[in-house]
Amino acid sequence: MNYTILVTGAAYGTQNSSTAFLFCKALLKTKHILHSVFFYCDGVLNANSMTTPAIDEFNLIKAWQELNKKYQVKLYVCNSAALRRGIIEDEKEFNMNIKKGNLAFFFELSGLIELANSIKICDRIIQF
Repeated sequence: MNYTILVTGAAYGTQNSSTAFLFCKALLKTKHILHSVFFYCDGVLNANSMTTPAIDEFNLIKAWQELNKKYQVKLYVCNSAALRRGIIEDEKEFNMNIKKGNLAFFFELSGLIELANSIKICDRIIQF
């Protein structure tokens, strides 16, 4: 089966994101197709490169990045939700004159159209 995962929980403070990550890993191990992961609402906080967990905590942002590197899973971040939560790409102006953004590597800003396209081609969408 072909899956799209929708993550609406922040990287830390709730179980949504870590459960979504574990589910994604399980899908890939069982030879299902993970088309993409779409981060929406507070889920966009998973793409904040400035998040620094304690040394003894699981680094969820790094884990998402490694999932992308190893399996080429697309990590889409809702642009509007990201802007509302202070997550921006490098060299975005927005009248703030910011040269260095905080969007983590391997995450890609996109719109809800990308989520709609993913839903259209997948068999299942699962929200965490």
